[in-house]
Amino acid sequence: MIREINASEITKTVREMCIKVNHFLSEDMDNALKKATENEKSDLGKKILDQLQENLKIAGEDMIPICQDTGMAVLFVEVGQDVHVADGLIEDAINEGVRQGYVDGYLRKSVVKDPIIRENTKDNTPAVIHYSIVAGDKIKITFAPKGFGSENMSRVFMLKPADGIEGVKNAIMTAVTDAGPNACPPMVVGVGIGGTFEKCAILAKKALTREIGKNSDIEYVAELEKEMLQKINTLGIGPGGLGGTTTALAVNINTYPTHIAGLPVAVNICCHVNRHIVREI
Repeated sequence: MIREINASEITKTVREMCIKVNHFLSEDMDNALKKATENEKSDLGKKILDQLQENLKIAGEDMIPICQDTGMAVLFVEVGQDVHVADGLIEDAINEGVRQGYVDGYLRKSVVKDPIIRENTKDNTPAVIHYSIVAGDKIKITFAPKGFGSENMSRVFMLKPADGIEGVKNAIMTAVTDAGPNACPPMVVGVGIGGTFEKCAILAKKALTREIGKNSDIEYVAELEKEMLQKINTLGIGPGGLGGTTTALAVNINTYPTHIAGLPVAVNICCHVNRHIVREI
C-alpha cells in the first residue's frame, strides 16, 4: 500500500535538522570528545580538548553555531519504495528546508552558484543530496553539513589491485599526514574502498555519519579501522595540531564491490565538529 507524505513535511523536517545540527553535536561525538580528554597524554592537548568542550557548551546554551563554518548541506535520503511525495518534488522540498533552516537559523551562507564566478546563493542552497530507494513506506534523512576546512583535506587514490591492503593503509596515512593541523583535529576519518571513482568518495562521506565507536560488521574492516586509528594517533599532530596523542577520534571505513582492474580509495576527513543528525518521516 502506498503511503503519501506531503512535501511540506519534508521541508519542515529538514529545516529543523539544519538548525539543530549546527548548535549541538550528536551524543556519540560528544562522548568521544569527553573520552579523548580523559585519555589525552599531552597537557596542552588536554587543555585544547577542554576548550573545545567549553565551546560546545556555550554554543548550546546561547544557541550559536558550534563552528562559524556551518557547512555545505549534504544529505543521504533513503526513500521507501512505497512512498509517494505529494504537492511537490522531494528535491525542491529538501532545498526549501535547507533555505529556511539557514536563513531562519542565522547560519552562515557558504554556497556559491558557480564554482568559478562564485556569486553567493545567499541561502546555502542547493544541497548535495544522495538518494537510495529502499523497502518500506518511510523516508529516512541523514543530514551532515560539511565544513570545507576539513573537506579540502580529503583525497581519492586510484590504486592498483596489487597495492592491496598495505596500499590502502598508506593512502589513509598519507591523507591524514598531509592534512595535519589544517583539518582542525581531533578529526574523524571516513574511508571508502571499492566501487568506482565517485562511489568510493560517497562511501567515505557516508562513513562519517556512522556512530563513533561502532566498528564495521566486516571483521577485517573492523580490525583495519582499529589499526588505522592507533597509527594516526601516534603521528603527534594532536588536538588543534599542537601536539598530543589524540589526532583522530575514529576511523570509519565502508567497502563496496569493485572492478577486477581497480582499487579505488577515498579518504574524507572531518574536523572535531563532525555534525550529523537522522530523522525518519
